[in-house]
Amino acid sequence: MSVDVVTFGCRLNAYESQIIRREALAAGMSDTVVVNTCAVTAEAVRQSQQTIRRIGRQRPGARIVVTGCAAQIEPKRFADMPEVAAVLGNEEKLSAEAWRSEASRRNGEIRLPFTALDEEKIRVNDIMAVAETAAHLVDGFEGRVRAFVAVQNGCDHRCTFCIIPYGRGNSRSVPMGEVVAEVRRLCDRGYHEIVLTGVDLTGYGSNLPGRPRLGQLVRQILRHVPELARLRLSSIDTVEADRNLLDALANESRLMPHLHLSLQAGDDLILKRMKRRHLRADAIAFCREVRQLRPDVVFGADLIAGFPTETEEMFTRSLDLVAECGATGIQWKGLHRRLGFGG
Repeated sequence: MSVDVVTFGCRLNAYESQIIRREALAAGMSDTVVVNTCAVTAEAVRQSQQTIRRIGRQRPGARIVVTGCAAQIEPKRFADMPEVAAVLGNEEKLSAEAWRSEASRRNGEIRLPFTALDEEKIRVNDIMAVAETAAHLVDGFEGRVRAFVAVQNGCDHRCTFCIIPYGRGNSRSVPMGEVVAEVRRLCDRGYHEIVLTGVDLTGYGSNLPGRPRLGQLVRQILRHVPELARLRLSSIDTVEADRNLLDALANESRLMPHLHLSLQAGDDLILKRMKRRHLRADAIAFCREVRQLRPDVVFGADLIAGFPTETEEMFTRSLDLVAECGATGIQWKGLHRRLGFGG
């Protein structure tokens, strides 16, 4: 049996690809390639389709299953491709039952000719109806020295440039006890560095009893897993950073002094048109406060170039914001092709 997973996009997809491989193998899939797509830009979607065509040429007998955010948002786009045997949604790709059903089709127990109608290839539910996110135990991450733990999925915000909520649904979080147990499990398996990831990481806990915040989760992990050497955070939204998180940055040496910020722009009018919840001054004040708390902190940031109505002067304010925040690792994204990505 062989199951290969080709992963595009974010750390959350990388984490989920480990689950996909495990569940597909456990279901008895064979000679299968799963393409776990990303919808963050038009280029990411194009690369996914290009990869599918290449796999079809190189492995003509393999069954190609497409999943991920692009497949969730535009399933028919992929179902129309003759190389594709099935399209699974973002909820289905983590389901043991879905993979058992797919294995039955693959092994001929359910007859589904390769020339089946596109609709028969598609198994994608309404992601907005998904209300919970369960913890998934992952044994390890092939080729990586650090492990990812998904603690949150989806997003309740609707930034005008971002398509991701339509691929991931509304915000939902994994209970703290389950997160701590997964971190401990990975530490026992030899991982000394854990990265907490999610779609809207600082939105953690909004649907849980008591509405715990990300800072509380961080403190619980560091308290209950003393053998963990290093804890990192993926991209955060500055306006959602809570006091516990800032205190942990100031006082917990095992919480790494690196924050990747979802800034997106440095001009207030553009930020308002993006429906962001912070202004330029808020971002600068946040960076100043964090640097006072943790002088060795390093900031990265996401920024967008070419948002509709942005002028050269407005774009210059984004460039100036990089200097004022002291950010170094900048990921620029352009909107000249598609309004379709988030922080």
